[in-house]
Amino acid sequence: MKMKKIAVLTSGGDSPGMNAAIRAAVRTGIFHGLEVFGVERGFTGLMEGKIFPMNLVSTKLPFIVL
Repeated sequence: MKMKKIAVLTSGGDSPGMNAAIRAAVRTGIFHGLEVFGVERGFTGLMEGKIFPMNLVSTKLPFIVL
């Protein structure tokens, strides 16, 4: 079975390079033809369904909120 969707979430506090890591994951997923989703508030957001689609425009913002 081929993977078609991925979700990106972070856990813990802010850390240097997190926006760059999220941006790279989203861009790489899109490049490979996957649907990419972001999860707000880490694992809590995953359980609460706080999932939203991400695209190249969302990676060009000065910050990424997950």
